[in-house]
Amino acid sequence: MNSFKRGISTIIFMGRWLQLPLYLGLILILAAYVYRFIGELYELITHLNGFDDTHIMLGVLDLIDVVMIANLLIMVVMGGYETFVSHLQLDTHPDQPEWLDHLDAGAMKIKLALSLIGISSIHLLRTFIEPTKLSNYSVMWQVIIHLTLIISALAIAFTNRLLDHKKAPEPPTA
Repeated sequence: MNSFKRGISTIIFMGRWLQLPLYLGLILILAAYVYRFIGELYELITHLNGFDDTHIMLGVLDLIDVVMIANLLIMVVMGGYETFVSHLQLDTHPDQPEWLDHLDAGAMKIKLALSLIGISSIHLLRTFIEPTKLSNYSVMWQVIIHLTLIISALAIAFTNRLLDHKKAPEPPTA
């Protein structure tokens, strides 16, 4: 019976590798975003003289949006793989991201929430620059979603802080 339990445990533990195709798929999506970024950058540069300031600013916001989504994808791929599948073996690599050293599931959730808030902020700024493109109802929902993301991030950070505080060893009393 003991070897049966060990076998089940091994199968469950090896099941984490089923996430590998998901992370590889996200890398393919990242490549698609790079392609999109290059296309939008080319379009912006080649038509720069024909665009007014507002159009240029909206083009720049689109590029920033693509970059922020790419950063989000990198965080999910690297952080998720490191946290849930296997170590990346980057300890001696000179380009190892600093945030990867102290990343756990709670810290990853906070970073992802902050990235989503950043992306939402770009979309909201775009909406405020071109308010006539959307109805007041749509703008209201964008603001509500943005505020919900902020409240969620604060709740996640607060919960994570409570959990970290419970894990911390208590200082010795004199």
